[in-house]
Amino acid sequence: MKIAYCIPSLYISGGMERVLTIKANYFADELGYDVTIIMTDGGMKPPYYELSPKVHLIQLNIDFEVLWTLPLFKKALVYLEKQRLYRRKLTECLLDLRPDITVSMLRREINFICDIHDGSIKIGEIHINRDNFRDFDGRDKNPIKRLASEIWMKQLIRQLKRLRLFVCLTEEDKTKWKELDNVIVVPNPLSFNTTSYSSCEEKRVIAVGRYVHEKGFDMLIKAWSLIVVKHPDWNLYVYGKGDRALYQNIVEKLHIGRSCHLNGEEKQIDKRYVESSIYMLSSRFEGFGLALLEAMSCGVPPVAFSCPYGPNAIIKDSVDGYLVENGNIEQLAAKVNYLIEHKDIRIMMGKNAREMAKDYNINCVGGKWNDIFENLLK
Repeated sequence: MKIAYCIPSLYISGGMERVLTIKANYFADELGYDVTIIMTDGGMKPPYYELSPKVHLIQLNIDFEVLWTLPLFKKALVYLEKQRLYRRKLTECLLDLRPDITVSMLRREINFICDIHDGSIKIGEIHINRDNFRDFDGRDKNPIKRLASEIWMKQLIRQLKRLRLFVCLTEEDKTKWKELDNVIVVPNPLSFNTTSYSSCEEKRVIAVGRYVHEKGFDMLIKAWSLIVVKHPDWNLYVYGKGDRALYQNIVEKLHIGRSCHLNGEEKQIDKRYVESSIYMLSSRFEGFGLALLEAMSCGVPPVAFSCPYGPNAIIKDSVDGYLVENGNIEQLAAKVNYLIEHKDIRIMMGKNAREMAKDYNINCVGGKWNDIFENLLK
């Protein structure tokens, strides 16, 4: 089976890049697929995550990233020229490759991929929920932004209707795509297989994610300030990439620097999970919640905001973790306090979390994709 994926780059340590690497490695190494990943940006920068030598990379060198350095009045013209170049180069590439299936990761190629007549079946994957896709949700009070959002979404829907399949991550998000009748759900796979598990006895709480507004670390830190009053011998460790200055200021203002530790990105995050006893998720929204799933696979019970759209699909409330009202800092703190104070429940939930996470290993999720691809080619 010959599969081609279209993605901007692989040198970034993002969730979409991580998931695609995991799937491509599995398809090539375990299923014997002929997998090619076609990129537009990043030049000769190596993939951030380890990629199987059996996976082929093609760099089209469009360099859309230059748009971020241009003044506003130049961006539109340069974008249109680069989009024309991308269309021409991707058409040539697919006509040469002749894949059985071409997968768009819903970046710039979604605007024209169905017009490329290379004989391949076209499908699309989205790695965030509809409401927050490209930060256009139609609810902005600015009338110009709202109009742009509506026009952009209508154009996107027209293209998605032309795909053979459109794949989202959760059943909850699937309900948002009411205009489409080609939507299916396939969750993300776990990013690693672990043989080490948390004992849930260390006085450590962990949170993982980028230092950006959507991850809600401002609320996380405020919740921790309520927890540490009752449990000063416990510590919170946060890991992620991005600018920590804003969040460090909150830590200092709340005088909790001795127990709240903001760290950079951690390549051996599985070891940090195993050292922890509770996972906290404070996101305002999620596409899926891969870090949450990783923690649970290591036997770490989570306490999470019931935010759209990941935690509700993963956590069984009061069985393998706790879901609390989205944005309710006091509830988040109260449930963490409860797990701190009830070690037996913490350990039980950790074991349940480990069992639940088995449904998301790459063999299970990769098997679903294999069934989908084989059915498409019948």
